[in-house]
Amino acid sequence: MRTLFATLAIALPLLITGCSSQPPAAEQPGAGVEDRKPTSITTPPVTPPAVTTGAMDPYSIAALKDPKSILSKRSVYFDFDMYVVKDEFKSLIEAHAKFLVNNPKMKMLIQGNADERGSREYNLALGQKRAEAVKKALLLLGAKEEQVESVSLGEEKPACADQTEECWARNRRGDMLYSGEF
Repeated sequence: MRTLFATLAIALPLLITGCSSQPPAAEQPGAGVEDRKPTSITTPPVTPPAVTTGAMDPYSIAALKDPKSILSKRSVYFDFDMYVVKDEFKSLIEAHAKFLVNNPKMKMLIQGNADERGSREYNLALGQKRAEAVKKALLLLGAKEEQVESVSLGEEKPACADQTEECWARNRRGDMLYSGEF
């Protein structure tokens, strides 16, 4: 037992001095800082599409009222509780964007709508998101910000008043109106 205490008496001071908590004599240099200055990004300009010649200019103002023209279609429909433009409406939006590019003085109002389900506040917000989604798609395709305005009508302007899924689907839409129509 004495040898155990003697061994501890000798080892204990060595352990204490070996575990000193004093800082190291020389500090290590810090890590380098990466330079993150913003760089400019250049994007190629959007060029308007070439207008085809023929009996009627497909992007003329008359095409807006021609039932044979894609421009006579003015509604983009959305899935329940969604505000993402579906693939089936991309060609419609492209046609309206080309029209706006070719007619820079024309203005468009996009009215976002929702079905009657949900609170009034929720439907107003959802209608605005739908109108903004259509507007963003048009702007990405070359329309100018000053040409396009988006508003929400919420559930206030239903296309159908029945309480069926088919009717509700007709009310979930973004309507595109041109100068003189709003």
